[in-house]
Amino acid sequence: MEITSKTAQQLRLTEEEFELIKQKLGRTPNFTELCAFSAMWSEHCSYKNSIKWLKTLPRSGGRMLVAAGEENAGLMDMGNGYGVVFKIESHNHPSALEPFQGAATGVGGIQRDIFTMGARPIASLNSLRFGNLQDKKTQHLLSGVVHGIGHYGNCFGVPTVAGEVYFEDCYHTNPLVNAMSVGIMKSDKMISATAKGKGNPVFFVGSATGKDGIGGASFASADITNESAQELPAVQVGDPFQEKKLLEACLELLDTDAIVGMQDMGAAGIICSTAEMSAKGNVGMKIDLEKVPTRQKDMKAWELLLSESQERMLIVVEKGKEQKVLDIFDKWDLSASNIGEVTEDGLLSFYMNGNLEAQIPAYELVLGGGAPQYTREYKEPKYFEKINAFDINSIEDITDVKSIAEQLIQLPNIASKRWVYTQYDSMVGAANASTNAPSDAAIILAKGTDKALAVTVDCNSRYVFANPQVGAMIAVAEAARNIVCSGGEPIGVTNCLNFGNPYDPEVYYQFVKAVTGMGDACKKFNTPVTGGNVSFYNQNPDGAVYPTPTIGMVGILDDFDNRMTLNYKNADDIIVLIGEQKNDIASSEYLHKIKGVEFSPAPAFNLEEEFKVQQLVSSIIKEKIILSAHDISEGGLMITLLEKGFNNNLGFDVKANFPIRKDSFWFGECQSRIVVTCSKNNVEKLKSVIEEANIQYTVLGTVTSGAIKVNDEDWGNIISWKEKYDTAIEKIINSK
Repeated sequence: MEITSKTAQQLRLTEEEFELIKQKLGRTPNFTELCAFSAMWSEHCSYKNSIKWLKTLPRSGGRMLVAAGEENAGLMDMGNGYGVVFKIESHNHPSALEPFQGAATGVGGIQRDIFTMGARPIASLNSLRFGNLQDKKTQHLLSGVVHGIGHYGNCFGVPTVAGEVYFEDCYHTNPLVNAMSVGIMKSDKMISATAKGKGNPVFFVGSATGKDGIGGASFASADITNESAQELPAVQVGDPFQEKKLLEACLELLDTDAIVGMQDMGAAGIICSTAEMSAKGNVGMKIDLEKVPTRQKDMKAWELLLSESQERMLIVVEKGKEQKVLDIFDKWDLSASNIGEVTEDGLLSFYMNGNLEAQIPAYELVLGGGAPQYTREYKEPKYFEKINAFDINSIEDITDVKSIAEQLIQLPNIASKRWVYTQYDSMVGAANASTNAPSDAAIILAKGTDKALAVTVDCNSRYVFANPQVGAMIAVAEAARNIVCSGGEPIGVTNCLNFGNPYDPEVYYQFVKAVTGMGDACKKFNTPVTGGNVSFYNQNPDGAVYPTPTIGMVGILDDFDNRMTLNYKNADDIIVLIGEQKNDIASSEYLHKIKGVEFSPAPAFNLEEEFKVQQLVSSIIKEKIILSAHDISEGGLMITLLEKGFNNNLGFDVKANFPIRKDSFWFGECQSRIVVTCSKNNVEKLKSVIEEANIQYTVLGTVTSGAIKVNDEDWGNIISWKEKYDTAIEKIINSK
């Protein structure tokens, strides 16, 4: 067939990119080669519209053991010869079309990124965004996604320990499904995703290749439209039991001397893994595609290269040690096929039955090599005018605090996600320490290390919509705050940057400012960005989703005795609010959902103030002054007070008469505030330490055995509030 610029455009390449490909090859590419460029130069693989700004993030220092982006996931030092490996990625578009498989394969893909490096996954997390929960389509997507995550994770045998679920109208057509995995390994056992050594054999291991997922990387780099359902082949199909075997086989390879390099076949399949491993090692590969195991007959070369069938790896083996690999994969009843060898010419040469189907310099395909990099135009969004026009005085203050609290506690963004998390296995592996003792971050025992990990995912996308730079800073700050409130030390970040179409200057403004804010906050908390994922083109016909830079953060508990939980411990303990109460209801759930205000600024936030508060809370945990700590987030102070009571069915008696609005005091979401409790014996010491740090605080009242009193008004018992909180989402889903 004749290859023209129109062919390239059908494969989502621009006319300029088609000309660039011809220039790099010195000829017109054939169809198979053009398909390879289409996949590898897609936004999903090349980050062509984002890499310029990603390079501004702090990508080294701290406990980093490999440079950001160098390997499949980030690796940070835990001490004692161990490292923690972690990464977060999106599977948004597949989940929009086929929620079960889309979410399931998202979980499977992120686990492979972890064990490809030689780490055993020990925890999964997720961040999910859907449209209005009252809508039947939203309920269908939610049910499918949760089922997919639960099915794959439960069968694979890694506990889902934490996550977040938000419901906003902007995610109606385009839900966000971000999956994170965390693993541990001996630091000196890392396997690099690098090919080297002329003549070393290249092995294809794992599941056979089919036509599922073909073009998935390109599909993920385009808007969802009414025609997207026709692209269902771009959605992969997963098999968690096959992946469990693949995990064990790959980890067993670590104990041999046979492995040179290994990479999973995620986005863009064989073309991606061969290109990236070769480019990193400054080598090439000769691949015989007819040797690739298939589960469908007569697959063409381009189909084999682009298929994103799951549970597959590419391994470069030291020549002469092939039998060691074959024996291990035979033991685990997995396919292992020698499909080619490493060359020194830097070319990827793909043959089919002796015929050369494609020949491309590996360097020209990859990020950091010949893949194009763009600087897009950006401008301040027009809707900022509405945000800047917001006046708190236009909102009448409340008189009935209790009725607002009852409404808020049952909002889907605030209410218990019990309906979701009960479908996940949180106990498999017996390392989850958060099941019966909740904390702001999940605590995972890192077996063999005498340490624990604190892990969390965070992003309030409405804050980012209101102010991309400040909102992204808040996302990092809240993640760090959750880890600090759990007794941990934040050490590193992985991010999943979900935005609309990068060719829209207002969307690109959101992206640029969010990355800038994230970088500022990560530098302050000394949490370098180890890697992550950019997901553009999250749009529906009405416009882009909220800008959603999801932060996955990992912290270390060097001493498990410093572990801190969020719940009240004893009646008569003293409740203290650390941080300044401000006259601020901006972007709060109260303002947005109860008052119906769509446009308002981000909540009050100061990075230096946040850092001071976190340093203080970290010290009073280590000094054993407090008994619980829980940060204030969605719903404000009142929701925090209630949430602290649910685990042990303890209530509170609090009084507050301040010269600020009632709605601001109880339901505002200004940042850098943490509610702690201490025994009566320690309250003076606590006050002294806070004053010495020059941080504002408020003694709110005392913990009760179950009764709730607010400014002497009887609010009933904590159990009735817990019932509302626990069942709100179920009631919406079960209502006809």
